[in-house]
Amino acid sequence: METLENRGYLLTEQVNPNSQNLDELTTLELVDLFNQEDIQTLKAISSARQELAQAIDLTSESLFKGGRLFYIGAGTSGRLGVLDAAECPPTFCTPPELVQGIIAGGTSALVKSSEDLEDKPEDGAAVMAQRNITVVDVVVGITAGGTTPYVHGALAEAKRRGATTISISCVPSEQVKIIADVDIRLLTGPEILAGSTRLKAGTVTKMALNILSTGTMVKLGKVYGNRMIDVAVTNRKLHDRALRMIQDLTELNRDEAGLLLEKSGRRVKLALLMHWSGLEGEMCDRLLNDHQGNLRSALLASHKL
Repeated sequence: METLENRGYLLTEQVNPNSQNLDELTTLELVDLFNQEDIQTLKAISSARQELAQAIDLTSESLFKGGRLFYIGAGTSGRLGVLDAAECPPTFCTPPELVQGIIAGGTSALVKSSEDLEDKPEDGAAVMAQRNITVVDVVVGITAGGTTPYVHGALAEAKRRGATTISISCVPSEQVKIIADVDIRLLTGPEILAGSTRLKAGTVTKMALNILSTGTMVKLGKVYGNRMIDVAVTNRKLHDRALRMIQDLTELNRDEAGLLLEKSGRRVKLALLMHWSGLEGEMCDRLLNDHQGNLRSALLASHKL
């Protein structure tokens, strides 16, 4: 019989003393306990602020050089990575290959449990080879308990290939060693339901990924002020948002904003540069390309023409 490692020492596997009578609580008490425990997620993010900032800087530098961002994980961790990657194209108009989510077991594991597939480090290494990871890429290994062999295998292979590696886990470094260029530890304590890391660990991981991807896109010039000026205008809601953005930033009325948006090919960033610079779309497009898509830099350059 195979000898199983006792993982009870891990912070994410421990029993939460505040919820030992979980099945005896009233519904309102249950909700209040969740609310109280979730406060730990904000504290964990605050404690990891330096590592998160370093991760953003390294990721944006790599993407500026033509690299890609990969999230890799299993179970809840893998699903969260795939979710964040999937939301980048509509939010920031990025090509789908720029930010990619990889989950052990592939697409079917998004809707069906496949946690047994996380135990093979060689599978994690193999997927790094399949994606042709290089020195300009960034690989973020997500493992709440810090021990997932699939993620460790991927990080080791990515590092061997010269990629920038980042780990996100919810256990202290003295419990589990993870070899990565940036080691993000999000310590939210034992779960209300012992070992169920889809709870606080999942919540804090989603928060960290929000910060990492959004912060990176800000650095890449995908944002002007606090507006998502690279939004993909693909439905009525996003069309309305694009029009309101142009109206707010230019003081044009809605009809004028609509004409400008159409003239730019429904590209908010291009529409704004055309309006502010007075230049034609082709010249503005060239300016944006010359300045890696950064609207502020392109606008400053247009003043010198």
